[in-house]
Amino acid sequence: MYRTKTCGELRLSNANETVTLAGWVQIVRDMGHLIFIDLRDRYGMTQLSLNADSDAALYNMARSLGREYVIQVTGKVIERTSKNSEMATGDIEIFVENLTILNEAETPPFTIENKSDGGEELRMKYRYLDIRRPHLKDVLVTRATMIRAMREYLDSKNFIEVETPNLIKSTPEGARDFLVPSRMQNGSFYALPQSPQILKQLLMVAGMDRYYQVVKCYRDEDFRGDRQPEFTQLDCEMSFVNQEDVFENFEGMVKHVFKKTNGVELPDFIRLTFADAVKYYGSDKPDLRFDCKIVELNDSLPKSEFPVFNNAIAAGNLVAAINAKGCAAYSRKQLDELTEFVKASHRGLSGLVNIKFNEDGTVKSSVDKFYNEEQLKEIGKALGAEKGDLILIAAEKASKVRKSLGDLRLELAKRESWIKPGTWSVFWVVDFPLFEKDEETGETNFVHHPFCSPHPDDLQYFDSDPLRVRAQTYDMVMNGNEILSGSIRIHQRELQNRVFNKLGFSQEDIDHKFGFMLNAFRYGAPPHGGCAFGIDRWVMLMTGGETIRDSMAFPKASNGRDLMMDAPALVDPKQLTELGIAVVNKD
Repeated sequence: MYRTKTCGELRLSNANETVTLAGWVQIVRDMGHLIFIDLRDRYGMTQLSLNADSDAALYNMARSLGREYVIQVTGKVIERTSKNSEMATGDIEIFVENLTILNEAETPPFTIENKSDGGEELRMKYRYLDIRRPHLKDVLVTRATMIRAMREYLDSKNFIEVETPNLIKSTPEGARDFLVPSRMQNGSFYALPQSPQILKQLLMVAGMDRYYQVVKCYRDEDFRGDRQPEFTQLDCEMSFVNQEDVFENFEGMVKHVFKKTNGVELPDFIRLTFADAVKYYGSDKPDLRFDCKIVELNDSLPKSEFPVFNNAIAAGNLVAAINAKGCAAYSRKQLDELTEFVKASHRGLSGLVNIKFNEDGTVKSSVDKFYNEEQLKEIGKALGAEKGDLILIAAEKASKVRKSLGDLRLELAKRESWIKPGTWSVFWVVDFPLFEKDEETGETNFVHHPFCSPHPDDLQYFDSDPLRVRAQTYDMVMNGNEILSGSIRIHQRELQNRVFNKLGFSQEDIDHKFGFMLNAFRYGAPPHGGCAFGIDRWVMLMTGGETIRDSMAFPKASNGRDLMMDAPALVDPKQLTELGIAVVNKD
């Protein structure tokens, strides 16, 4: 037996016990006559002590130890004379009676500490060392705790875990597929699933009634902080349900996971329509841990000769504002920074108008020559302005204004620390549009995926005014991040065909890409709906990470490379020949 105890469990109640520990050397402190060693494993850290007078050979062996050596020690648990309140085991230490070096280690390329001196790319290259850091280890433990709680809850609600295949047919689902060549059917390809969407619907046709799966998904898309080519979902589906049934079950599951993982009791989730989310917060996944709503001013602006506002309203554009509470003291430099923030290319505003409600009661604005003080106060009244507040106004195309002010409220929250640590905002966003118009091409596109059911009250507009049709889709938003997306599905073959036709699919395309699914619907598909949770993103939020890379054991770098295994990589030409594949270099 390599150990009788772990490095995180010993307390004063274990005093005088003889124990055996095994782990990695964190640090050796040679005091000349005494040596102290911090020994670390997954469970924590324990201090070891050796005295030169008690065993010279043992003492000299301890002096030879380096960082990350793997060792085994046997000794007696004693009370520390100098206790460490920051360590769970800080009241005790092990007086070492026997020491075995299980494996020597080269000096690692970065320190194995939470505040490591290694950059992200270096740590990803040596990810097996990075995981030894307490924070990343704790993240993976939290992830396991969360998934265990999900399974515990769903099993109690009669859900059945069913595995679906990773080699499937390529179907259009929004992102590019990863393709896998078939050796036996030369020239044909499998696709790795972007999600088990079609398969879980077929499980409902098969009568499984309540399904879930913790599943890997694959999407070949551009990288951002919250994207990876392979990621993990909790995928779920239910038969004979409506939206309320889905909300009840999965709101309950999220509350259960929070209570099990961090002891937090979440309140009941509010419902926010997609239209209100975009109108008031400029996003379909707003962060509601602070207020700062967007207020539209088209109908309440005082009359003036200010051309920017007048021209915007005449063109059918939007004039809207936010109230930056307590920011009236912002300097010219700070205001210029905010202006540059909204002028960034992906927002595209031409500028901001500001109104300062100063602490001395005066009101000053960047458009003083167009509005008198009473008119400025009238604008401020629409936003609940008080002394010390700063009103920021934008006037452009509605989508630009909402996007820019939505981003600006988040930026101000970060600058002004409006979000209290440890607070949570979890709610539903409902009533998404079924279709949207591409601003560049004018084409009508599906907002989510083509299996989402239209709202029955809006079917009358399906042909005459499709942009008016709401979908029975819903997202769950947590602290400004979407962690769940789902919908009630189409279960009638005729309606599914109608949606495909609206999207411009020919009958040949429909039969080729979705024929197997529509054929299944011929044999009695029940009404069904479900959702999928982004587990990586949820873990990131629960553990305070900044990207989903922080919540995965072995993530890819921002350019899609696995720096540890050096993948993707070239393969033996013989393998390509066997598959009938020729590589063409792209310039």
